Amino acid sequence: MFAALAENSLIRTWLAVALLLAAGASAAQALNQRTVPAGGSESLLSTYKLGMGDVISVQVVGEDDLKRDKVRLSDAGTLSFPYLGEIRVRGMTVGELEDFITKGLKGRYLLNPQVTVTISEYRNFFVNGQVMKPGGFPFEPGLTVRKAISIAGGFKERASKEKINVIHEGDLKGDAKRIALDALVKPGDILTVEESFF
Repeated sequence: MFAALAENSLIRTWLAVALLLAAGASAAQALNQRTVPAGGSESLLSTYKLGMGDVISVQVVGEDDLKRDKVRLSDAGTLSFPYLGEIRVRGMTVGELEDFITKGLKGRYLLNPQVTVTISEYRNFFVNGQVMKPGGFPFEPGLTVRKAISIAGGFKERASKEKINVIHEGDLKGDAKRIALDALVKPGDILTVEESFF
């Protein structure tokens, strides 16, 4: 009788361990299959267009003389690079710049160049109007209007939390559009917090 009870107890223990392991595997699989929602910071990074004021670094594996570390893009949005001269970087994504440099070096200079471009510092966004410290601040991926206003010292007493406008960089007309507190801010955006009259 005791042997039967011990055997049942052992079976229950093994079953419990097996269930815990299966649950852990399912959780790990769910984490690995996780996707970033559209418009998330990873999506922004893949479509981020380089421009004046961005600081970038370029590395070519095994070629230290081709390394460019923390270069701020000029007013024209160009980058001086060995063998390739002045590259018009403005408007390119990081991936497009990597491809451009790879194609330029391949064959004539290197057999199979492996190029990596990273953004060391993003260009500024700007906050003005009814905030404590108006001015320009370095962009960060995933930045919302609410966070941008916090970086600018927060709302003044007379600020309207509903009347916040944005002018996006590259908008030739410079049309201000109403924007919500949870909306994403882009590099070069100009945010204006209006005054509340109530």
